[in-house]
Amino acid sequence: MERIYRVGLNGETFYASERGGELRRLNGDIFSSYSSGAPVAGGLGAVKLLAPVTPSKIVCVGLNYKDHAAESGKPLPAEPLIFIKPTTAVIGPGDPIRLPPGVGRVDHEAELGVVIGRRAHRVPRASAWEYILGLTCVNDVTARDLQKKESQYTRCKGFDTFAPIGPCVAAGLNGEPRQVEAWVNGRRRQSASTKLLIFAIDHLVEFVTFVMTLEPGDIISTGTPEGIGPIAAGDTVTVKIEGVGELMNPVVAEESV
Repeated sequence: MERIYRVGLNGETFYASERGGELRRLNGDIFSSYSSGAPVAGGLGAVKLLAPVTPSKIVCVGLNYKDHAAESGKPLPAEPLIFIKPTTAVIGPGDPIRLPPGVGRVDHEAELGVVIGRRAHRVPRASAWEYILGLTCVNDVTARDLQKKESQYTRCKGFDTFAPIGPCVAAGLNGEPRQVEAWVNGRRRQSASTKLLIFAIDHLVEFVTFVMTLEPGDIISTGTPEGIGPIAAGDTVTVKIEGVGELMNPVVAEESV
């Protein structure tokens, strides 16, 4: 397993790979063929972590944990409930989540993200992992009061900064259960294993790619467990996923225009 980071250093943006505590530049294309290059002096402490990929879309899955469906007061879906976050919502580690003025309650939602590694169209479930580059952390930030007012999720999920992803793409993993957690100001709010997913990762790849073609770097965000809760300006939100890493973002109030 290796962790692939997209980083900034001295005005340059590049990919780097961390194995055994050492960070090295990557040569080539992470979506086709690449090799390990020179060490990065100072390691992760010397670079700025950026969103690890630039997806053309993030396909999110709603109500994919039974307990979250229960806390939301909604029935279990018979098939995956999907919606899309725009690319303009994407931010990276350490970037602020900006709370729009007048939208009411805004919640964190910790989720496991599946990063697509090659163009995927109508992929059978048995072949799903052949199309996956790796896993990442996603915070599906949601304007909850707006969500309750509407039947569609585009507005409540699509604000700028409402899709923090990172800190890396953990490549070489598989579908074994992983703990997904959300922490706010050092207190754990969400914690559940992906073994509780209603629709597993391979099922989601098959389902989504029957509807739409996924491009390299696109993300399927697999749903959030119970424990969703509000965030406020001044908070710090951390999504932790076992074997993947930790994604931290501060929360700030967006000034009225």
